[in-house]
Amino acid sequence: MGSGEWTSTSMPYLTPRATGEPDAWTSEAKARGRSGGQRILYAGERAASADVSQMLRTAVGESVVVRRRVIELDEIPVELTDTYYPSSIASGTRLAASGKIRGGAVTLLAELGHVGVRAVEKVAARMPSADERDELRMGPGEPVLQISRVTLDAGDRPVQADVMVMPAARQQLRYEIRIG
Repeated sequence: MGSGEWTSTSMPYLTPRATGEPDAWTSEAKARGRSGGQRILYAGERAASADVSQMLRTAVGESVVVRRRVIELDEIPVELTDTYYPSSIASGTRLAASGKIRGGAVTLLAELGHVGVRAVEKVAARMPSADERDELRMGPGEPVLQISRVTLDAGDRPVQADVMVMPAARQQLRYEIRIG
């Protein structure tokens, strides 16, 4: 993939899917004539780091549910994503299990009564760790983009936090903002 070949927008990833529809990434890749997939490296409960605690408004070290995934396009890793949920929402659900979730996690959250109505994203460029560089099959000296996103419900409570890392040269981000 060359520079800017893939343009990413957040909206499809924040909206629950209709019954029977695949997850947003699989659908987006297919619509572009490509194959999108993911490998789940870990799913379960962990102690929240300071950054995750701030995003989810929990105490540092409090138990949260995390899903760690490698996102692939045509079987090539293009993104590392860690998604965190408050344990009160996700403990004992399919979010805490390593299986793929039909329609994606946002759809399951909605089924559980947790619908996001607002998202806040922070984008930063940085150099990858050695593990990130290896997992994303990047060369030395290539930067990554890190997107940190918090999804909030109608009561302004965090229901999901994502930390996504992707090779900067392979991505172009597109934001659409509606005023009024």
